[in-house]
Amino acid sequence: MKAIKVAAVQAAPVFLDLNRSIDKAEQLITEAARNGAKIIAFPEAWLPGYPWFVWLSSPAEAMQFFAPYHHNSMDVNSEQMNRLQAIAQRNDIFINMGFSERENGTRYMSQAMISNEGDLLQVRRKLKPTFAERMVFGEGDGSDLEVVNTSIGRIGALNCWEHAQPLVRMAMHAQGEDIHVAAWPSFCLYRDMAYALGPEVNNSFSRTYAVEGSCYVLAPCATVSQEMFDIMAQTPEKAHLLNPRTSKPGGGYAMIYAPDGREMCEPLADDEEGILYADLDPVLIDMAKVAADPRGHYARPDVLRLVLSKEKRSVMSELNSAEEASIVRPFEVEE
Repeated sequence: MKAIKVAAVQAAPVFLDLNRSIDKAEQLITEAARNGAKIIAFPEAWLPGYPWFVWLSSPAEAMQFFAPYHHNSMDVNSEQMNRLQAIAQRNDIFINMGFSERENGTRYMSQAMISNEGDLLQVRRKLKPTFAERMVFGEGDGSDLEVVNTSIGRIGALNCWEHAQPLVRMAMHAQGEDIHVAAWPSFCLYRDMAYALGPEVNNSFSRTYAVEGSCYVLAPCATVSQEMFDIMAQTPEKAHLLNPRTSKPGGGYAMIYAPDGREMCEPLADDEEGILYADLDPVLIDMAKVAADPRGHYARPDVLRLVLSKEKRSVMSELNSAEEASIVRPFEVEE
């Protein structure tokens, strides 16, 4: 790993508008690159925004948002993805973008890793959408649960409560991450009745991941904007569910953690948009692993081992159509 400056985003997209959200992403990416960052990380499902509507009302009422959400989700082979790649190349910066991936009629909670040369290095899908998210998104598989080796270090990424799944974490630790992107939506929903969804618990996941994996963790976290309240929270009851503390915009708790668990920058106010920066020193990774290297001297594979299936799921398997099927002929009697 190289000594580099990194950036984590705390901001809301232009909700349900893919192209305008990419416009906003370009502004943030350009700013980060101008300030010397070599990688910038975006929150979970930042394009075109996290689907809070499935948490605020009945499935029947939420249906009004499904068509525009699907339409503004991003296909991997699309003009919009090509644009993000061009932005990365133009600014000489790596991008990890959280987005709703559209493939045919299904959406996935995906993260795209784009190199500073504009190459699409990886697209990975969240293995298991959490709770109400399953109304919107399909499941990923183990084929893309991998760490990418880049010119600035070994980089991996997970979404949200994947950080609460011990086996998923270990699958990443075993691959030797230097930098990890822990992408989050925002931490304001249900805060008066679901403490586990708030910043205290979820930031502790990111911090613990850094210590457990002996790696740096970039934890971008979106804010819920006034625009999102106007679109989804048409009643005081819905506004209360979306942010019980104030019924107003907020929920941003982005942070960057060192391998020893320390916070590496000052946080922004939870309703403030901006970019967090930190300078990473590879020596801190070496020092952290002196005490506990999760894939080396601190592991006991003779006692405990993880099995990872890299098989890509498919609804259809084809037999080899090039071979002719055996033909069974009726028995012929010689005269």
